[in-house]
Amino acid sequence: MSRQDHAPLLGAALMMVVSGMMAVDSIIVRYLSPDVHPFIMGFTRASFGLLVVLPWILRRRGMLKSNYRFLHFVRAALKLASLILFFIAFASAPLAEVTAIAFTSPIFVTLGAWLFLSERPNAARVAAVLLGFAGVLIVLRPGQSEEVPSGLVFAIAGAVLTAVIQLILKDMSSKDRTETLVAWNLILTAPIAAIPALFVWSNPTPTEWALLALQGVMGAFNMMLATKAFSLAEASLIAPFDFLRLPFVALLGYLIFAQSVPLSTWIGGSVIFAASLLMARSARRRVMSQT
Repeated sequence: MSRQDHAPLLGAALMMVVSGMMAVDSIIVRYLSPDVHPFIMGFTRASFGLLVVLPWILRRRGMLKSNYRFLHFVRAALKLASLILFFIAFASAPLAEVTAIAFTSPIFVTLGAWLFLSERPNAARVAAVLLGFAGVLIVLRPGQSEEVPSGLVFAIAGAVLTAVIQLILKDMSSKDRTETLVAWNLILTAPIAAIPALFVWSNPTPTEWALLALQGVMGAFNMMLATKAFSLAEASLIAPFDFLRLPFVALLGYLIFAQSVPLSTWIGGSVIFAASLLMARSARRRVMSQT
């Protein structure tokens, strides 16, 4: 088998690693949340992540040349806000349900593209959006409880902000390289995150510092590995492996926090993910028809 034949398999394997690390990340957030403020988590994650990639940036300073200035700042601030929203969600709602809601970002990307980028929706994408929101309703189970858990509301807000970031990146990635976008995101997020962290700062314990450092390192590697995975194979092949986050989180949540996952979360998460895949396939067919 040639190196080219191995590339898709390597991409899929890397995405499985990314899914596993993201599951561990959510477990760390849940474990630290009673004693470490989300603002502090946001600052330490960005800072340790920057330390990981700093040698790479210093060796290749040319990567910092960018066609954008203000948009890098906006993107970094929004990225920090989305992280903090998900930190709050993981701290206060069932882990598997928050993970399922996180898969709704592509749905909000599609809606944003229709509303703000004047993209014309086709029938498949309309069906995917409707299917995705049906999945959200299955996860939230309205009518079966007095109110939707606040943690899931934070998760939806985080997914919306993630979609906004991806819409911004659609324009930025046409002129800036991926490594430039990653570098500037880490460089700017750390000082931005330091401002709210100062107002709630309390010194973490040595164990908490170790977990915060691990979280930051995994976050940096996640960005690099995911980028590499999508460069090795088509998104339609790589994307399904992201859904492994849900069983990974469910297993770790059960083993560590004794959290059981209701059937509605499995069904709703699967429906949301199926909607995301339908959107991806629709986008691929559209690109192919234009070439």
